[in-house]
Amino acid sequence: MAEKKPPVSEAEELDSFLAELQSGGEIKELAGCATGFASLDRVLNGISPGLYLLVGPPACGKSAFAKQILDQVARHNSVPALFFAFNERKADLRIRTLARLSGLESREVRRGAGYLLHAYGVPKYQINDPNEMAPGWDKLKLVAEGAKRWLDFIYVHECGERTTLNDIERRVREVREAKKSQRLMVIIDDSQRLGDVGFSLEARLLMVAEMLQGLAAQSEIAVLATWPELQRLVQPQEWAERVAGANVVMVMRESAERKPSFETDRAIDLHVVKNRSGEKATLRFNFSPSFSKFTEQTD
Repeated sequence: MAEKKPPVSEAEELDSFLAELQSGGEIKELAGCATGFASLDRVLNGISPGLYLLVGPPACGKSAFAKQILDQVARHNSVPALFFAFNERKADLRIRTLARLSGLESREVRRGAGYLLHAYGVPKYQINDPNEMAPGWDKLKLVAEGAKRWLDFIYVHECGERTTLNDIERRVREVREAKKSQRLMVIIDDSQRLGDVGFSLEARLLMVAEMLQGLAAQSEIAVLATWPELQRLVQPQEWAERVAGANVVMVMRESAERKPSFETDRAIDLHVVKNRSGEKATLRFNFSPSFSKFTEQTD
């Protein structure tokens, strides 16, 4: 029988905790992982273990924003990151990433080397040498090669109607063991698919949020989940009270006041309406759907 240990008070553990804080040595600008967005980092104090809920209407850019954050967290922090997609295919997500990194439109990347050869001013002709690339294709290959270092930290999983929280937990354990890393970032896109479809979306929100908060707490990881706002009946701030278990609630809305930089872009406001470890704020972004890219606006 294991020997029972006496209870330990906070006072007895305080010295060891202070020593742990001191052992870090370096000065940290953020408590959590950098997202690659300076203003968002300032508000959130980086991404730390816990549940982050990203709410917004369909087609507003939630998936693109979540994937960009995942990529940037892996890139800036060398942290393993998993993207669970219920409504996207791996190929589509890869094309979006390549478009954002290369500055080539998603539809152009999707058409491949032959189209890029034609579209970027080089005469269209039969390619006999597989190593012969058009300027646009060369650029795409170059950025892809440069991204391999941090893409090695990223894992994308296509989910189906039978995907459960247990499946997600198993994948998390596998990646943690493979990368030998305690720190992890997880994105669950269209997280409402985890809930029982027999319940209303509102009822599923509470159930899914509770499940994902448990996953974040038990595994000590950061979980960012996207959630659809099908009817815009509430002010962004009202979402703060609807999900008690979330550490952070962010509501994405298209700005009614600002104009985007280009006609094809969108002006997006990200309302941080709940933040247990930081401040609340409204952050401004410019979203370019053609390049699947969000750019922080600081003007």
